Amino acid sequence: MNASEFNEKQLLADIDQLRGQFPQTQDLYREVCVLLFFRYGVTPTTNKLYQLVRKGSMSAPAEALGRFWEDLRDKSRVRIEHPDLPESLKTAAGELVAQLWSSAQAAAQEGLAVLRGDAQAQVAEARQLQAAAEADRETMRVSHALVSQTLDQAHTRIGELEQAVAAREATIAAMESQLQVARGENAALLQKLEEARRDFSTELEKLRAAASLAEERCRASEARALLEIDRERMAAAKLQKELDASRKAGEQQAERHRVDVSMLNQQLGDFRQRVGELEGNLKEVTTNRDLASDELKTVRALLNDKHAYAARMENDAIELRAQLDQAQRKMEELAKAVKPPRQRKPKTDAA
Repeated sequence: MNASEFNEKQLLADIDQLRGQFPQTQDLYREVCVLLFFRYGVTPTTNKLYQLVRKGSMSAPAEALGRFWEDLRDKSRVRIEHPDLPESLKTAAGELVAQLWSSAQAAAQEGLAVLRGDAQAQVAEARQLQAAAEADRETMRVSHALVSQTLDQAHTRIGELEQAVAAREATIAAMESQLQVARGENAALLQKLEEARRDFSTELEKLRAAASLAEERCRASEARALLEIDRERMAAAKLQKELDASRKAGEQQAERHRVDVSMLNQQLGDFRQRVGELEGNLKEVTTNRDLASDELKTVRALLNDKHAYAARMENDAIELRAQLDQAQRKMEELAKAVKPPRQRKPKTDAA
């Protein structure tokens, strides 16, 4: 605290004490004039008095100041009352005392001027220190603004990274759902293929049974043909036609089953290719996720070099790192879970 601030506060405290001692407005202004002139060495003025007291109208401090100067001039005149001294000696003695009073007052004013010079020098030094402190404060404010701007940029970047990670997680979830659907379709196709194979085997057994029955009938007809050659020859020809027709129908049915099996195998290959493409997309998303994680680590490294104001940001970054590690573990579990289905070779009948 410099001298001017101390004097101002002390002056206000002294004036508050005088308010209680002198309730009358003129008395209060007179005592404030005495306080300013004799204790603090300040020449009282009307504006100064009104600013300090703020009581009554503007004419009150002017009237009180006029009376103060009048009383001061009256007190500066020294009268020597003695019955034995002539009037000229009384006047000379009064003038001498007045001159001594004026000299003492001038010496006091000089001392007061020296004190004021010292006080003003201290005030100037204090103002220089205050200016330097304000400059330092402005520098700190600019530095704080830069750090705040850097932190805001880091918050924005982390928000963008979080959004990117969330988008990639949503993409992975969608791909996982598509993969599950593809697996279901693949399982349905495999089931249809198995059913077609069972139907083909059943039809083939029926054709074999029919052919065997036809052959038995043919052998029976040949036995009977020994007795009735002509009739049985015609019957044999008829049976041969029936056998040819049955074989032809069996071959056509077998050809249709082979076409169906080929189409099912082709659809199965297409779904396997689609599953491979989904797995490739999943690997690409995983690679992008790793790049985003590396970029996020770089941002954290930059934030660690900032001012102590970034401590809260570092805690948030630590929590985000834990969330990313959890997301990475989840991705690794998904990558382990998403494996290409084992290719099964279609079974072929010996027939």
